[in-house]
Amino acid sequence: VQLVESGGGSVQAGGSLILSCLASGRTFSGYAMGWFRQAPGKEREFVAVRSWNGVTTNHADSVAGRFTISRDYDKNMVSLQMNSLKPEDTAVYYCNAGIATINPGNYWGQGTQVTVSS
Repeated sequence: VQLVESGGGSVQAGGSLILSCLASGRTFSGYAMGWFRQAPGKEREFVAVRSWNGVTTNHADSVAGRFTISRDYDKNMVSLQMNSLKPEDTAVYYCNAGIATINPGNYWGQGTQVTVSS
């Protein structure tokens, strides 16, 4: 079972990035999937989640209105559109499956670095 993130990189403040997470080894259609992030010297925090059936989404207050989570169930993929990026969004972003409310599940990707410069 693997979750593989892609799409990280460096961008200037105000820019945009799209993160993608491709799941392989099993289907996660019955799992809530989403994203967490960890900035240097800080604890890992919840970013966004989309429910197993796609009906419910939740975004952290710090990213609401700027980030949008989506899922492609046919491709077993979850994505995070990040707009109006700020330097404080700089972190390693992790894909996760099995999220309960805003608590992570047992399945993690390896992480992808996002760096936003001012």
